Amino acid sequence: MSTVYIVHAIDAEGPLVEDLGATFERLNYIFDVSIEESPENLISLQNGNIDLGDKTRPIQSLLAAQNLSYLGDWRSIDAMLDKILTHEYRNILPDSDGASWIYNWFCLDHVGFEDNPRLRDLGHHKVFDHYRSLLTHEKNQRDAVYFHYHPLPYNKKAHSCATFYLNSNHLFEIIARKIIERQWFPTVFRAGFHTLRPDSHWFLEQWMPYDFSNQATGAVVDHPDLADGRLGDWRRAPSNWLGYHPSHNDYQSSGQCRRWLFRCLNMQGRLRVITQNDVDQAFMEAHEHGSSILAFTNHDFRHLAPDIARLRNMIKIASQKWTQVRFKYSTAKHAARSHTKFSNTGPLGLNIAVAHKSSSLARLTAKTVQGIFGPQPFLAIRDKQGNYYFDNFDFDISPHSWHYSLDWQTFSLDSLDCIAVAAPTEGADAEIGIYDVGTGQTSYYVVS
Repeated sequence: MSTVYIVHAIDAEGPLVEDLGATFERLNYIFDVSIEESPENLISLQNGNIDLGDKTRPIQSLLAAQNLSYLGDWRSIDAMLDKILTHEYRNILPDSDGASWIYNWFCLDHVGFEDNPRLRDLGHHKVFDHYRSLLTHEKNQRDAVYFHYHPLPYNKKAHSCATFYLNSNHLFEIIARKIIERQWFPTVFRAGFHTLRPDSHWFLEQWMPYDFSNQATGAVVDHPDLADGRLGDWRRAPSNWLGYHPSHNDYQSSGQCRRWLFRCLNMQGRLRVITQNDVDQAFMEAHEHGSSILAFTNHDFRHLAPDIARLRNMIKIASQKWTQVRFKYSTAKHAARSHTKFSNTGPLGLNIAVAHKSSSLARLTAKTVQGIFGPQPFLAIRDKQGNYYFDNFDFDISPHSWHYSLDWQTFSLDSLDCIAVAAPTEGADAEIGIYDVGTGQTSYYVVS
């Protein structure tokens, strides 16, 4: 029987605040208007009572009450989570197997910023640890934690958007810290601001098998700051729920790249909002192709329940139309593996070793018994001062083998605290090896 895999992908970014003045500053910037800040004007704009021509309706979308209902601290977020994580709430609409709603937390680290007017929780692991700790509770054990990233803007303001992933070491440090400090590696991803560019496309292609960033809809963008693909350019991407391998030169076109790119629309917001037609389409495509992945997203700094209620109703309506199609709540990884019919070939058997070649040269060797997802594992290095680094491997002549030289041109071994290697599988598991320079011992971990 055909199956629609339901993936609720939450961009978990932690608390966010925006006062009235900041809301009007954003409004006036986006739409090039000059409207005086006041609660009365906000209500009038929300109701469409101030005639601004063709800007009236998109301004209503921008200022919709739900879009402005920010949760400004962890206490508020936790109070919201207490309601939606209960067995009773998850089971309001069981899936075709009688199973309950699943949450996929795509966690963001806010690092590298110098200005933080929205009071985001800055620092490594702040959001990640909060949501990963939830998985230790029995009621949440079917949920999953994945990776979300906002590129560092040149102005280093935490409320700014950017598209360039490789303009700083922060992305590499975030991942290196996840490997060494949390024994975890990201293999399932959602792009911050729904935005990919060639640099991020090629970066992801090395290590992350499943990417839930596609927001193709065909809808007209009537917000000037987002026009012409400014953020989230998916105008040429496949607008189906089947996923695709992107092209090397164009992430919006189907091609021969390794990773799978899946569609994931907004549950609410000012553009690319999922509709009943989109949900019906997922059921129709599952009927025609055997399965599909219906993925949708929102943010943890707003109340999640209204969006969930809306999607539940859409799913219920579609399932009543397509009675021959099952729907199944799923983690993003399980949905991707099931839909693409991934065949698990077993563990990679990662092994790493450090050998002294001379008094001034040591060599790290990493080997697996079978092929990994990309061209090389991720190499993470921490020195004795607590600095984190990434570097490329050299390739060995034999398959599934890589090495890295430690000398005066890279790092002397005695200057380092630890060296870690993370190798992802095609099915988005990962194996990690961490070599402790002081003890000479290696610890291994599996991220599944």
